[in-house]
Amino acid sequence: MTLRYSLLDEPLIGARLTEDGSRVHLSLPALFVALADDRIRDFPALRPHQRHPWHAFLVQLAAMALHEAGQTAPFADEAAWKAALLALTPDDPDGAAWCLVSPPERPALMQPPVPEGTLKAWKNALTAPDELDMLVTSKNHDLKVARMQRCAPEDWLLALISLQTQEGFLGAGNYGISRMNGGFASRPALGAVPRGGWGRRWARDIRRLLDSRAEIVRDMELCEQGGLGLVWLRPWNGIDSLAFTILDPFYIEICRRIRLVESPAGISALATGSKAPRIEAKSRNGVTGDPWMPIDIGAGKALTITAKGFDYKLSSELLFGQKFRSPIAQALIAEDGAQGIVMLARGVTRGQGKTEGYHERRIPISPKVRAFMIQKKTDVLAKIAEERVSDIGKVRGVLWTALATLFENGSSKDKFGDSAKDMANLFAKPFERFEDSRFFDGPLGLNEEVEAAQPEDVRLRWYLDMAKRAEAILIDAFESGPRSGERRYRARAAALSRLHGGLRSDKTLPTLAHHYKAQKDSKEAPHVQL
Repeated sequence: MTLRYSLLDEPLIGARLTEDGSRVHLSLPALFVALADDRIRDFPALRPHQRHPWHAFLVQLAAMALHEAGQTAPFADEAAWKAALLALTPDDPDGAAWCLVSPPERPALMQPPVPEGTLKAWKNALTAPDELDMLVTSKNHDLKVARMQRCAPEDWLLALISLQTQEGFLGAGNYGISRMNGGFASRPALGAVPRGGWGRRWARDIRRLLDSRAEIVRDMELCEQGGLGLVWLRPWNGIDSLAFTILDPFYIEICRRIRLVESPAGISALATGSKAPRIEAKSRNGVTGDPWMPIDIGAGKALTITAKGFDYKLSSELLFGQKFRSPIAQALIAEDGAQGIVMLARGVTRGQGKTEGYHERRIPISPKVRAFMIQKKTDVLAKIAEERVSDIGKVRGVLWTALATLFENGSSKDKFGDSAKDMANLFAKPFERFEDSRFFDGPLGLNEEVEAAQPEDVRLRWYLDMAKRAEAILIDAFESGPRSGERRYRARAAALSRLHGGLRSDKTLPTLAHHYKAQKDSKEAPHVQL
């Protein structure tokens, strides 16, 4: 078997350029040059759930190459990048470790050497890149597998990186990565994105890694020099695990025994199981120095997202709260600029033998919010966010009670049946979804309040808008409430009374209650004729 599909020499990676949107195909060194010039708009073959693994791979790889070369800034030409990448694989000067296909006893990209030197015993054949990838679908209904029959080498490349750097446990013999909290967890990512293209973020994250290398080495007890960075270079028999402490702080891992092979029909993959994870890091609970991974301080473990993804509650805690230790990619630096900064959160929610959705959220950072974050004075922002989370919950609670009253035929008691509760939950969901969507940067959102000269005016207008929408949702629910004449009128009147009474109570939102009272007093005040 010969070496095929070298990322160092062949234009295998498809991209679109920022200047005119034209499509090009680049080698890995050529891609790094284009990224350094911020000329890459996007990668057309990249699937949504592959975005972070691909970004992380490009950043960690470039950071390792630059560190080994004693450089702090990206190289400006392809030859320098190729030499730096080859320097990471001194035992394979012919570039085998950068090829998609190589002899089994040699390393291939993201594929460890096979000690036995043959794949005859490997029975699990995969014919399409999406069959190799890490997504798990429900009985082949959510997303059909093995659809990518007419595919290019880059499709295998992206699927391979996705699998090897973000997959979890999937039954006996299929272990997950070290950079997550347990086999059924996930590898979410959070980081700042400055204004610009893919290359701008790539370059800033490389700088963050290089600047933080000593910190990661110290905190994670990893190797400052001579550590294993490209885990696929070591042969793997499927039995032995690597000690975490032998790794480079920027290490790129693998978790499965996979080999790509080529036949007249094209590329396919062979896989076999293992009796142990590739890296022994279970006790670390995903705390590995991952530059994009938030850490739950109290629990001492990496963040795992649920099916809710990065909702407004979790996002505000990640940005401003004290529960999580921020990843190094989240920290703002002066070079990010003052305008157009976004906090980008990504991740796939995994479960036992299933995937519960891909989640991505972009949170624009306003100038004042940026200033607070750079000065590490987020307590003000945390207080505002906490109040807003609480206020949404209070209005939703009032709305829910009014809805339950409606579906309980206007009962004046707070004991509701299961049917009424289920209907109230159903109709209350759009209220919270809308507030989630505008929590940070929408109309009357957190950014607007922080930037305002009179933030209390923004807060009041937000309260009034929530009250208006809550009433609209309740009125829309009338059609699904009681239908008979007497019950219908009683239920609707009781529900509206519950809603209005709750919104005007000092126990809900005192500021809103005071506003309503002032309005009422103004209307009832006697008019004095002169």
